[in-house]
Amino acid sequence: MSQEQPRRPQEGQEPVKYGDIFMVSGDLASKTVAPQDAAMMQTAETMVLGQTQKGGPAAVMQSAATRNERAGLVRHDEATDVAGHEGVTVIETDVPGRRIITESVGGQVIGQYVQPTPVTQVAAGGFMQQNAITIGEALEASAQTAGDRPVDQSDAAAIQAAEVRATGSNVIIPGGLAATAQSAAAHNAGTDTEQDKIKVSDVLSGATAKLPADKVATRQDAEGVVSAELRNNPDMTTRPGGVAASVTAAARLNENMNVNT
Repeated sequence: MSQEQPRRPQEGQEPVKYGDIFMVSGDLASKTVAPQDAAMMQTAETMVLGQTQKGGPAAVMQSAATRNERAGLVRHDEATDVAGHEGVTVIETDVPGRRIITESVGGQVIGQYVQPTPVTQVAAGGFMQQNAITIGEALEASAQTAGDRPVDQSDAAAIQAAEVRATGSNVIIPGGLAATAQSAAAHNAGTDTEQDKIKVSDVLSGATAKLPADKVATRQDAEGVVSAELRNNPDMTTRPGGVAASVTAAARLNENMNVNT
């Protein structure tokens, strides 16, 4: 199957920029919404909220990014420098009876909304700190954001790096995530029919329970996983919503919560 060629920009068509869809200012307002930006926000929403919110910032960004990509104005693997360097965040604050969700790109709020919740016991001061996100939870998020894609060698390498970071051991666990991912990648490489290929979700669903140990995702963990995915991808890029992107998003969210690891 031939690889799809990048589309040529459609003459006269203007890209959808952040300032067109969100109340933002400065440099961010003039930036074109890119596919990797949307993928990062989808991953962040999935990890913090359990799923991408219908009509939420991630969905709006995805719609804009898809339009820009179809018009040939951005590449599928492209991210803005603001989102790439400063990151995207989803912060959840629980107060009695409600939950406040704040979503940001490059430090600027693009969405904030309130959800009602049952009243539960809260910490002194009335606030409960959001739990830190572990490597296992980041892998589970990847199962949702990139779950329909067949496992390839770059996925297997990233999963192995994540397992090593989570467990603190370089020994590949028989029947574990890394071993299963390597087997899946080898199977898929020799399989022509798409429906017969093993998908990311088949390997990473319930990842936390499949790890013998787990830990809070840090920047160092993310760098190791990103490096592994890049080295095993002929295009030398990470995949939107993939393993590296999910662990990176988890590490950034943990940093923004000032989690001590």
